[in-house]
Amino acid sequence: MNRKVLWAINIIVLGLLAISITISYRYLNPSETLMLSCSSELFDRRDNAEAEGRHYLLVDIMAKKQQAQINYRYFNLDGTSAGIIRMQGKYLEFDEANGRYNFSVQTKEESGAESTDAMPRHMQYLSYISSFNLDSKGMHNLSIEPLELDPHRDYAVVLFQPSNTVCGCRIVQ
Repeated sequence: MNRKVLWAINIIVLGLLAISITISYRYLNPSETLMLSCSSELFDRRDNAEAEGRHYLLVDIMAKKQQAQINYRYFNLDGTSAGIIRMQGKYLEFDEANGRYNFSVQTKEESGAESTDAMPRHMQYLSYISSFNLDSKGMHNLSIEPLELDPHRDYAVVLFQPSNTVCGCRIVQ
């Protein structure tokens, strides 16, 4: 009887130890949350400053734990929607050596543009390269590199790759 009681006490102590290690790990290594609301004005040099070559881009990035969602919203100069690309995937890591947030997109949804010709050129390129990568590799990798960061003003200037787009972003807390 005493031996069974000792085994039960040992199992309870080991269980409590495992629970305390798990809780300690979560406090010492909190999951990183990244929320940015970015904007940029797009200008296509080939359209010689005509209104068709100028658009506004709004990008919303939400990443928590390993889930990520990136929404690209395109607008004409008059404020009407020119198209939307929604991407969902995984937040891979923050590459400290290069100062980049790396993402892997598994799904993409496009809406708003009637034809490819009606899309802003940036949207055409992003649609093409992401579709190509999703079709051939099953994923589309992209990165966000902070070029300038002011956490006191909740502001950042970031570079999106592979689209090579620079945006001003508001850091959402």
